[in-house]
Amino acid sequence: MKYDVLIIGAGAAGLAAGRLLADAGRRVAILEARDRVGGRIWTRKFGGEGGIPVELGAEFIHGLPTATWSLIGEAALKTYELGGAQLWFADRELTARGAQLSDSRQVLDSMTEWAEGRPQDGDMSFAEYLKMNAADASARESAANYVEGFNAADQNRIGIAALARQQRAEDAIDADRLFRVEEGYEAIPNFLSKQFARAGGKLFLGTTVQKVVWKRGAVSVNVRDQAGTSSQMQSDRAVITVPLGVLQTEIIDFEPRPADTLLHAHRLAMGAVVRVILMFRRRFWCAQPWASRLPRIERELAELSFLFTPSELPSTWWTPMPRDAPMLTAWVGGPRAEALQRMTVPGSRPHALLNRCLATLAKVFKLPLAELENLLVSWHTHDWQGDEYARGAYSYVPAGALDAPERMARPVEDTLYFAGEHTDTSGHWGTVQAALATGARAAHQVVISE
Repeated sequence: MKYDVLIIGAGAAGLAAGRLLADAGRRVAILEARDRVGGRIWTRKFGGEGGIPVELGAEFIHGLPTATWSLIGEAALKTYELGGAQLWFADRELTARGAQLSDSRQVLDSMTEWAEGRPQDGDMSFAEYLKMNAADASARESAANYVEGFNAADQNRIGIAALARQQRAEDAIDADRLFRVEEGYEAIPNFLSKQFARAGGKLFLGTTVQKVVWKRGAVSVNVRDQAGTSSQMQSDRAVITVPLGVLQTEIIDFEPRPADTLLHAHRLAMGAVVRVILMFRRRFWCAQPWASRLPRIERELAELSFLFTPSELPSTWWTPMPRDAPMLTAWVGGPRAEALQRMTVPGSRPHALLNRCLATLAKVFKLPLAELENLLVSWHTHDWQGDEYARGAYSYVPAGALDAPERMARPVEDTLYFAGEHTDTSGHWGTVQAALATGARAAHQVVISE
């Protein structure tokens, strides 16, 4: 089987590259180890087809990124913007959002201004920066929690140069605005997959890449299908879009090894996330008579969008607001996610993670645990750290490694091309828009190198 281009991975980056190359008339095949497209975008429907989308992976469109919104328009997908109230749980009380989040933003804005123009050899971790920041202890703690939760990063590793670039990139697209796809995020990769097939591309699901043997202008890929049958595929070039965590395991054997590219892959970091989606019989947090006990925040409870519980695990929660589905999503990122996984040991006690989530909700809302258990209809989670085709949630850039994504994005002898959110150079690491943009960049590199 001979192709112009073989693409490894049918996530957002691989599908974006494949669709553009197929549209350009190239013979393209995408090889995907899973039995579905989308990679770390994974939507399941609660209540069957047409039911409530439950996002096990990527969920939000952050702001107005061109790559994502152009696809949404082309596919005629419906979206809605998040709205509603935010509550904070501290000192065993629920209050309307206080100064904590604005304090975090002020610390990050100060950091971005301070980091402007600093040489890369002057980069430092966010934890090191906080030690020299003049903000009070509470603001520094809020900023550290925000950075670790949002970036799935260790504050002792993530660099301020990358954070500053990220802040500027987010400001440019109004990333504070959050949107969801009505049908579920999977509608975007599903659309790309259909367009790829329509343009003549070939998609091979359940096909695991074991080895890539290459020289300039020639690639041979050894694969194994779900039945365990091995075969070989040939191409002139290959685009590798597997997640950073998979690259770092080096489970794909390259011969010869693209040493420089893999060196820079190991300079980056893959973050951990725990996400649990809880479906209830009703929105108990704003139901009567309980909500009337808190008249000062009764309106916020009725419109609850985000709930922050920084002293608890999990530490961040959200609802589908302004949709009224009785669903709560629990989230924790970075080292606290790793700690939560160790505490709950999901492999040996599969309900320990659920019990932890319900115990936190019972404490926050001062409800009997048994009442919450009776209200629970179902719960959903996925271990992205243990997922052999992901090995983590998404990437971040440690101190001193700001050049690593750009180095990874360089073609290897005009034959191997690497794409994925970890190769983004604009500051949008860890996002679907970065995956889409890097896939398009790799496709362009292939075309101009011919």
